[in-house]
Amino acid sequence: MALSGESPAEVNLIPIEATPESFHDYGQVIEASSDGDEFGPTDAQLDLSRGTPRFYIMHLKDRPFRFSKITHHASVTQCLGSAGGHAWYLGISKPSIVEDDQTGTNPDAVRSPCGHFYVPPAVEDVRVFRVSGQKFLKLNRGTWHAGPLFKDDSMAFYNLELTNTNVVDHTTHDFVKNNGVIFRFDD
Repeated sequence: MALSGESPAEVNLIPIEATPESFHDYGQVIEASSDGDEFGPTDAQLDLSRGTPRFYIMHLKDRPFRFSKITHHASVTQCLGSAGGHAWYLGISKPSIVEDDQTGTNPDAVRSPCGHFYVPPAVEDVRVFRVSGQKFLKLNRGTWHAGPLFKDDSMAFYNLELTNTNVVDHTTHDFVKNNGVIFRFDD
């Protein structure tokens, strides 16, 4: 952990292209399918059962290629995609929600202000994915994420979550405060 007044250590990440295979542990990469195709395993496997879904376009500004905070949502899968199909990036770590019946057996479990238990993400488990072209990401429930991050001054993103996700289901881990590091990457 960085001492007061010390700069955080930089961890340089190498972006991984988001494909169904490379992103499997975190969620799904959803690509175009033919009109009329029936629902199947390549479609987003959503869990929106714990509230009212919210689908909207969010406009983001100034999201450079670095991050020190990472967030998860314990009650919902989330979908993100560039509204224009432009390349973007997402910092990621695997879900680490601890089910109530496992809290006594997991000494690393922390209680979120949102009420659930989780294990904080480890520095060595953080990755960054590049999402290019006409596709979007479906994040598994509890997947840690930072971003979207991008080169341009601003971008618009499709976002599917619940109406109250950012109010009642928003757990954040601060790597500077807890681990003394900041993540960065280049395109």
